[in-house]
Amino acid sequence: MSPAVQVLIVEDDEIISGLISVILEKKGYHVAGKVISGEDAIMRTAETMPDIVLMDINLAGILDGIAAARYIFSFFRIPVIFITGQCDDAVLDRAKIAEPYGFILKPFTANDITSNIEIALYNHNGRKKYFDKFATLDLKKIMPALEAVMVTDTKGRIIFFNPYTLRLLDANESDVLMKSLRYALILVNKLTGERIPDPALDVIREMIVVNYELNTVLVTRTNKKRYVGITARPMKNENNELLGVYVHVREKTLNEIKMSARI
Repeated sequence: MSPAVQVLIVEDDEIISGLISVILEKKGYHVAGKVISGEDAIMRTAETMPDIVLMDINLAGILDGIAAARYIFSFFRIPVIFITGQCDDAVLDRAKIAEPYGFILKPFTANDITSNIEIALYNHNGRKKYFDKFATLDLKKIMPALEAVMVTDTKGRIIFFNPYTLRLLDANESDVLMKSLRYALILVNKLTGERIPDPALDVIREMIVVNYELNTVLVTRTNKKRYVGITARPMKNENNELLGVYVHVREKTLNEIKMSARI
């Protein structure tokens, strides 16, 4: 017997979210989680790796469903179906950039939900080998990594981070998610004590890879100082459009710190 299809529900109306959940469970699907904002949808997708996401377009929070769906599909190659009460030309034109696998209008029936899911999964499975090869983020490596990985949007706001990030920064999720990288990541030059510029903004402006290795100190939320190396690079889609900035932060070993002191 094959495992139940895992479905993440992203809907800020509690009644509609509950209705979708009941429909799915009666049809044999498993609800991987329920969230109400676009930014939480990205994080929960990374944590649960559902088979498919049902996404409302108008959501609570900062990111709407279209923005969140675009990141989810581009980063993780997980299919998204929109559920919305809006269907004007402007919404449809914006929705296309997210490459959705379906578009369900409210009010909907149980058959609308299940038939869209089955068609979306069938189409996605036919393309999965290609998508797995070109997925932007490898969650199997990033999520358990003992180094911090963050992704910002094109405004420099953090829209994804792996679990180790909070440990390295001595921070809570609210200190990081949708905050500017400069706010969440306090970097200073060991020799001058001056604040190091936000590497994400440099990447966005110049479309270059930015590295900070020598004399780079991370000051945590609890005022601890950690010697780190940082790389920030642009993340682009297949059309060479900027999606965001990939930021990798690695705490240096004691031997590396000693060697740096000799330079």
